[in-house]
Amino acid sequence: MNETGIPAGGNAQFDARARRVKGCVSMPDFSTITILGPGLLGGSLALAIQERMPGARLRLWARRDSAEAEIRARGIRAVFFTDATAACHGADFIILATPVETMRALAARIALAELPAHALVTDVGSVKGSVVGELAPILGGRFIGSHPMAGSEKTGIETARADLFEGAACLLTPLEGQDAAPLRAFWQSLGCRVLAMTPEEHDLKVARISHLPHWMAVVTTLAALRADPDAAACAAGGFRDTTRVAGGDPGLWTGISLANREALLASLRDASSTLTELVEILSKPDEEALRRLLAEANNLRALLPAARI
Repeated sequence: MNETGIPAGGNAQFDARARRVKGCVSMPDFSTITILGPGLLGGSLALAIQERMPGARLRLWARRDSAEAEIRARGIRAVFFTDATAACHGADFIILATPVETMRALAARIALAELPAHALVTDVGSVKGSVVGELAPILGGRFIGSHPMAGSEKTGIETARADLFEGAACLLTPLEGQDAAPLRAFWQSLGCRVLAMTPEEHDLKVARISHLPHWMAVVTTLAALRADPDAAACAAGGFRDTTRVAGGDPGLWTGISLANREALLASLRDASSTLTELVEILSKPDEEALRRLLAEANNLRALLPAARI
């Protein structure tokens, strides 16, 4: 093994494949797939792979022995592990589906496993700059980041479903010289629309369309109910829809927000500026400016892809 823990020669062979022209590599025939983390995303991946790639041998790793019963209860026919290195041994596709702050330690465990030369490692984390920066030196050219834009404010394998990724965008962040074609084909096989960008571009875009909306839902909830919790009894569908994601896991969103802090701060400053603009318009009041602001938002929202059914 070299200093990254990858078997000697394995990383070089992978990098040679990565230098091929994009689109010339067909999806590899993954014979053994390991998923690290059986939560909503990891569990949904297991269900989707089981349904769409029935020939693949599936492995699932969790920290707790008790997680096996939860996995079996969902009908997942995977070999269960609590040793991450053992779970990855011999696997040709490994997916990290754990909180972003845990990935570096798990990558070190993956690097201790004997992997095929063509083995591919990805993740499903909501932040890419720090994840790619930490994992690429450990795993070498075999690691390419992924971020399926699918999920829920709910967590846990009990909420997992096989169709979670159908119609969702999946953002890939290959580094220069890496061929993401096999990874692209995998996500497409689960029903995703795949886009590729740099890790830095990913973090800026996701801060705006995912992390900022989460915090705006939190701010709306606090502003509406902190001073008058009884007002919740008056709420209808609009308030429920607008604040739904504020019901997300606090620990998960603390990690995401700190990992993407700079991009999130820039988005929050833009949001603050827009709120200031609204306050000024209402303070005058300026009916025409208010209409223009609402119309602009209406037109921009129309740019969103059609919702999944």
